[in-house]
Amino acid sequence: MTQQDRLWNSNYVKVWVANFMIFFSFMIVTPLLPLYLSENYQADKDTIGFVLSGYTLTALLARPFSGYLVDSFPRKVVLLTAYFLFFAFFAGYLIAGTMTLFAIVRTAHGAPMGSVTVANSTSAIDVLPSSRRAEGIGYYGLSNNLATSIAPTVGLLIYDSIGNYDIIFLLALLAAGIGLAVNATVHFPAKEIVPNKDPISLDRFFLLEGWSEGVVMACVGTSYGVLATYLAIYGKEVLGMTAGAGAWFAVLSCGLILSRLVGARSLKKGRVVENVNHGLLVSLFGYLLFAAWQSPVAFYGAALIIGLGNGHIWPGMQTMFINLAPNNKRGTANSTQLTCWDIGMGLGVVLGGMAIHHTGYSSAFWFAFIINILGVFLYFIYVKNHFVKNRLR
Repeated sequence: MTQQDRLWNSNYVKVWVANFMIFFSFMIVTPLLPLYLSENYQADKDTIGFVLSGYTLTALLARPFSGYLVDSFPRKVVLLTAYFLFFAFFAGYLIAGTMTLFAIVRTAHGAPMGSVTVANSTSAIDVLPSSRRAEGIGYYGLSNNLATSIAPTVGLLIYDSIGNYDIIFLLALLAAGIGLAVNATVHFPAKEIVPNKDPISLDRFFLLEGWSEGVVMACVGTSYGVLATYLAIYGKEVLGMTAGAGAWFAVLSCGLILSRLVGARSLKKGRVVENVNHGLLVSLFGYLLFAAWQSPVAFYGAALIIGLGNGHIWPGMQTMFINLAPNNKRGTANSTQLTCWDIGMGLGVVLGGMAIHHTGYSSAFWFAFIINILGVFLYFIYVKNHFVKNRLR
């Protein structure tokens, strides 16, 4: 193997660590926010869903423009600007003294979150050797998974021990600051930015070739949004598990990590479609288990199964988006996948909150399963064949 073919080169490691810090700072607060709003501001389920959906909405609006900026301007400038704003907004959580101010800060924070994830994932692709890109995409996702495993557990342990949300917000601010400092040392390969002189059109901001893959990602995101947002309250109110959410995310991440390691080897051999096939079917069973059986066994069993499924889905789908796009639209390809995920997550937060408020937890989780199965049907009926026919590499 030549030096140029090294997967774990120093720049890739730095971008990997920076991505871990993005998701650590994000996930240490996210599972606790419904409890925070309920305990500090006596918010009901509908209000919690409304407040938390604002973050997803602004992230969604920022994603397409972020892809355009990443493709049109120097990567590092866009990356560090987005990362600094993402870092700075955590300070707003500490100073917001009313629910209105908190809702404003949380909603505004979505824009830099949407931007920095696009910029960082595109940067990872830039510093990977082309011969190992699919494999590298798989391992890159491990940083998300490890953060998803560790951060909620840390946050919930602090909550259970001292009940101090400010400490949790400070840890999020610190983690984001570390990631910003690490990314400042990344060296990107020299690349000329060629101005796009074509008229402004939708395909500058959204990868039209990947629309059907995007619908599948939105379905997956909706299902996950329902569970991830409301499982802490569900575990506490229905199953009597105060710290159940932390363990749930830890079990989920064990499944994600295991499937990422297996899937990365499969992606290295070009088995992109097979990865997504297996992931969707496995994950679907996890949502069925969560909806059909109201018990701690199903609670944690579903976490492991969904993790095993999603660990195949994410890198496989990201590789699909990248392989459908020309090289000068990598940022747009990444932003399209994340935009569709955000649409799904936002729908999951809002519709899940409405379902829980009016008809209970069971109907919300069955809704998550039904949306997931619709995405699976679309994938097997149309999407996988569409990808094979239209892929560029």
